[in-house]
Amino acid sequence: MSTSARIGADIGGTFTDLVLVTDDGRRYAKKVSSTPANPEAAVLTGVAALLNEAGLQPGDVTAVLHGTTVGSNAILQKRGGRIGLVTTKGFRDLLEIGRLRTPGMFDLTWDKPTPLVPRHLRFEIGERIAADGSIVTPLDAEELSALVRRIATENLDTLALCFLNSYVNPEHELQAADFIRAALPDLPVTASVSILPEQREYERTSTTVVNAYVLPVMRTYLIALQKGLRNAGVTAPLFISNSNGGLAPVHVAQEKPVMFISSGRAAGVVGAGHMGELSGIANLVAFDMGGTTASASLIKGCEVTRTTEYEFRDGISTPSRFIKAGGYLMRVPTVDVAEIGNGAGSIAHVDDGGLICVGPVSAGAVPGPACYGTGGDCPTLTDANLLLGYLPDRLAGGSMMLSVDLAAAAIDKHVAKPAGLTVVQAALGMRAIANSNMARAIRAVTVERGQDPRDFVLFAFGGAGPNHACDLASSVGIGKVVLPPEPGVFTASGMLEAVVEYFFIRSYPRQPGEINPADLRATAASLRDEASRELEEQGFDPNDINFGFELDMRFGGQDAEIQISFDPEAHDLQIEDLNARFLAAYEDMFGYVSSDGVETVNLRLRAHWPLKDQHEAATVRPSGGLEASPASRRDVFFDDASKPVLTPVYDRAMVSSIIEGPAIFESADTTFAIPPGATAEPDPHGNLVVTLP
Repeated sequence: MSTSARIGADIGGTFTDLVLVTDDGRRYAKKVSSTPANPEAAVLTGVAALLNEAGLQPGDVTAVLHGTTVGSNAILQKRGGRIGLVTTKGFRDLLEIGRLRTPGMFDLTWDKPTPLVPRHLRFEIGERIAADGSIVTPLDAEELSALVRRIATENLDTLALCFLNSYVNPEHELQAADFIRAALPDLPVTASVSILPEQREYERTSTTVVNAYVLPVMRTYLIALQKGLRNAGVTAPLFISNSNGGLAPVHVAQEKPVMFISSGRAAGVVGAGHMGELSGIANLVAFDMGGTTASASLIKGCEVTRTTEYEFRDGISTPSRFIKAGGYLMRVPTVDVAEIGNGAGSIAHVDDGGLICVGPVSAGAVPGPACYGTGGDCPTLTDANLLLGYLPDRLAGGSMMLSVDLAAAAIDKHVAKPAGLTVVQAALGMRAIANSNMARAIRAVTVERGQDPRDFVLFAFGGAGPNHACDLASSVGIGKVVLPPEPGVFTASGMLEAVVEYFFIRSYPRQPGEINPADLRATAASLRDEASRELEEQGFDPNDINFGFELDMRFGGQDAEIQISFDPEAHDLQIEDLNARFLAAYEDMFGYVSSDGVETVNLRLRAHWPLKDQHEAATVRPSGGLEASPASRRDVFFDDASKPVLTPVYDRAMVSSIIEGPAIFESADTTFAIPPGATAEPDPHGNLVVTLP
């Protein structure tokens, strides 16, 4: 019997991480440099290397699970398609008006994001649907024909359609979409009813526009990746990690890329929740730090915190239910993550006031940190960590040499001399400032959510996450840090734990007192039947699918909705119980409860199922009984620029007993240190549990 395998691949700004797991439990991991100009090249290189190492053939692969930053980079770098928008007459400027909010009332430095669709490419048409779905102004075929002729002259790559109240009655929007597709068959058209059939015109328009904007880039990339895999002999189905931490077939990502803007990152959070549950740790702060960004997410009671709204921002991003309007809004199911523009490749400089700044600009994979010797001459956090002794002189399992001299020269030129510091002082300052920045992300998902960080354990992963975990935990009052096996490729591993999922939504507006169990059951059954038919048409067996329902609930007159799960088939389904659970969730989130009545907005359905060949790798653990011996020792500057500490260096794979700090642990995918006074102990699941002094 031949061996089969699944591959998880996650593209980051600096490295692309890959993990291969066989059906008999063997596990292989690989880090390769990302290739920003052709992102699929790094994936194909890594897949070939993994298959060679595992002694497998391309035909042995049964599934490729992939997380990509192509969508988010297209927004960040403004490299999406040339986009147009067709909307109801009078709503041309909706994207610019937004919700008339600013992320900070007194922030005079904030610049409003430039709309993805320039005004001259926003087209109006004289149709109108009322809030109850009735037709006020019919869609004029001649006006639509004239509009299509104008669109044809604009050389567009993609087009978004969003008509007023089309979520209630999609007739006009679907007619227009069909007409435009027939007249301009090469122009991708995104209709809002296929992306977000729910109320709120701005949110629906913004989400639809983001989808259309990244669609050409995402589609081109995924087609190239599929072609490359086929040419390499890998014919297994390709699944893409979505923003909610699940998986979807590649054709879904090509049509609805807005669901995948946070692709990959969310998979790591889901993996952290899975590992926390295995380890008996219910409350975690999942912290992921790569080469470009760092992010934090809350896991409470073994449940990953999720949201239905996300804003993509440039630079520093601290998404919040309380602070909005800072970026491009997307109303899609998303793991609730606070992200900040600091990573291992973040570039440091001294501003006009003589202060050291780190990020958000990153050196990325090209040209990379100065110490890589690949042409970069700007000092990065990686250069600082190398100079301070936190990193060895080679990375990625020894395949990449690092130069301390190049790192020191870059820091001296761009940071130390301008700030009037020694090179070591400057490096310590860079590290301290980056830690302070990243601690904001942790506070955003704890303190800002009304949660005490001291009640949580920090779960750190990513290529650079473990290296900063102890400092970050101490700064926010967390006393314990968990470092999983192979943290540098943990997000790719998280994809192997994910399930395939689809989302369906139906508008369900009910005022206080109008909702009743019979009506809710009937609507849920109708939505489930609709989902089953669609999934069966795509070749999925309805008997394999699990269905989960949620109800968007809020107080009358508010827009702060909370999703409350329920089972429509439960015999004891009571509206009073749903209301009570909503009140408890609202108080936990906002700290008080209103006396207003509770109303509903939307009914949501999540259809999910595991891959048929899903299997876990056996955890590789060192043989017990013997205390690990240091492989070497090197000086590390923990907090005093004049007093380096001679620190033992351990091969993490050999650690089977308690190690007292200071200590450095090295593995092929990452390196990290624990400070004096801390202890590190392996647990039965391959994690290293660090207790801070």
